[in-house]
Amino acid sequence: MKLMPYTFKQLLEKISSEKAPGPSPTFSTFHILHAIELIAEKTIGRSKLAEELKVGEGTVRTIIGRLKDAGLITTSKAGCLLTDKGVRFWNEYKTVFRKKVEIGKSELTIARYNFAILVKNCGDKVKSGMEQRDAAIMVGARGATTIMFKKRCLIVPSVSNDVAKDFPDAANQILRLLQPEENDVIIIGSADSLGKAEYGTLAAAWTLINDCG
Repeated sequence: MKLMPYTFKQLLEKISSEKAPGPSPTFSTFHILHAIELIAEKTIGRSKLAEELKVGEGTVRTIIGRLKDAGLITTSKAGCLLTDKGVRFWNEYKTVFRKKVEIGKSELTIARYNFAILVKNCGDKVKSGMEQRDAAIMVGARGATTIMFKKRCLIVPSVSNDVAKDFPDAANQILRLLQPEENDVIIIGSADSLGKAEYGTLAAAWTLINDCG
């Protein structure tokens, strides 16, 4: 069964928001998503997963338990592994979030660490870019820049209708690393650490996917 973007968004948000006895969980939807990404790369043990996610052992146990309950992973002495459902989920996610990379400082970045993600076919969902910026700030980033690719031009709402002309260094870097196609969106999250930049970028991109076609 194919998971549409709104379905995998709802599934992740359900997993991360489930109520359980005891203190509120100290992780977000994006910790869940990052955990799935790490497990998709290779079988990984609990301690290494906690290290990569920068959370405690108790938190990572909760994340693993919820992913198992959702049928996305199995566990063994070797570590965590995606199930067939988990693989389908991850493949569907990658059809929307096509590329993600660390990106260097440019005229369009506002902090030392910057991370970019390409969201397929969502250019018509962007308004002013403020919603994406606010979502990034809410998870600890300094901000986010939203860029659309329309008619072979990179566009930043209210800033530039032709990034290649106004910010050539930034445009060259974006085109080389992310290779956008018509109606794609590139979001660059900026923060004081690479982890916060990545989470900020994901949070910003998350605002676009309910209606992407």
